[in-house]
Amino acid sequence: MYSHRFKVNIHITRHASERMAARNITEGELLELVERGKVKYKDATRLWVARYFENRQDNLLSVAAVLEDKLVVKNRYASL
Repeated sequence: MYSHRFKVNIHITRHASERMAARNITEGELLELVERGKVKYKDATRLWVARYFENRQDNLLSVAAVLEDKLVVKNRYASL
């Protein structure tokens, strides 16, 4: 998977993949989140991205990630 927004490949950690499966979050939703979500940086490389998804019961999805030579999705969160 590739992010045009960040111009790097996206790597999903095992933990993030497991959380996505548990919450029925698709790779398409993850890509939309990364490409169109609101970004908040903790520092130069660590960030969160959040986006509202109207068609989901847990409609606010966010991701914690590290941006270096690739975007590493470390954890996948879903909240109301």
